[in-house]
Amino acid sequence: MFGYPMETIYIILLVVSGSLTFVYILLSDMLDGIFDVPDHPLLSPQLILSFLTVFSASGYLFEKYMSMSKGFIGLISAGIAFIIVLLLHFFVFIPLRSAEASLNYSEADLEGRIAKVIVTVPQDGFGEILIQGASGTISKPAKGVKNEEIPSGTEVIIVKMENGVATVAKHDPYYIPLQ
Repeated sequence: MFGYPMETIYIILLVVSGSLTFVYILLSDMLDGIFDVPDHPLLSPQLILSFLTVFSASGYLFEKYMSMSKGFIGLISAGIAFIIVLLLHFFVFIPLRSAEASLNYSEADLEGRIAKVIVTVPQDGFGEILIQGASGTISKPAKGVKNEEIPSGTEVIIVKMENGVATVAKHDPYYIPLQ
């Protein structure tokens, strides 16, 4: 093809697609922002580059080590690349896309959570609580719900969040409200 052996074409395509994949990994967020291309899950650049990389790698290996016709090698390489790209799409890219999580939280997310008092909440004053979470710990100023003193080390429940201040009550793990 083009006066070159197929092995050479496959290896050039492999180097180019592998290099573009590396560049895309490094600059994907910036490129997505610049070009603002609508995101179609089956026509994403990572799938196209993955297809070209696997197609060229398998085509090169088949050309080098098998004695089959060039058209048959191209079809087999395309089939292998298609299967691997589908597996990548469904078992890697879709779970990664849905696993994107933010560490941001809203004040409403904190209501009802259990926290520990780290600075005593004085009567008619403010103390500080520490909220443990899967993504880390959050420290917030706190006041008592009934303006009572809550000593340091006490477990509390956040009743209400207002302007960054938690209104808390002592937490009783054995209390079961009657409905």
